[in-house]
Amino acid sequence: MSGQGQILFATPIGTCGIAWTPRGIAALQLPESSVERTRTRLLRRLAALGLGGAPITQGPGEPPDDVRCAIDAVLALLDGAWQSLDFIALDESDLPAFERRVYAETRTIAPGTTLTYGEVAARIGEPGAARAVGQALGRNPYAIIVPCHRVLAAGGAIGGFSAGGGASTKRRLLAIERARAGADPDLFEDELRIAR
Repeated sequence: MSGQGQILFATPIGTCGIAWTPRGIAALQLPESSVERTRTRLLRRLAALGLGGAPITQGPGEPPDDVRCAIDAVLALLDGAWQSLDFIALDESDLPAFERRVYAETRTIAPGTTLTYGEVAARIGEPGAARAVGQALGRNPYAIIVPCHRVLAAGGAIGGFSAGGGASTKRRLLAIERARAGADPDLFEDELRIAR
């Protein structure tokens, strides 16, 4: 990636924000209750990275090609395509090793499938760390790219979600992906009708 910057962009679920550095995507912000709240939350993440001084653009400003590819892939996923986002480079320079491991494992969950917090913990070699996995995913600065919405509580309960709209946004994302748990039918068929 080249340079650093941020931009707000329209998606099928509302205005999202994305920020990047030369190392990769630094944040992807899901829609909040207003564009201004989305902008504010993205700025908070950037301030935590020490990048708070650059303005956020909205509209015709064009990001670098690799960022444009990331945005296009996010748009495709939110439009219902079974789009993998694992090709998107992330700037994880400020993250602890545990969170990096959780995020790397979460990125292996394919669209339309889910795992539990406990299953992610076991897969990273930390059985019994389901709560710590949940906390790490609650701090996920790359929502959708690190698909924390695909991680459920034990027994298939929806669990928490830190993005605007909370659990209802998580349900909506899973509905768009026609999520399944094992051989079960679509988990969120009712939400799919609402999301479309």
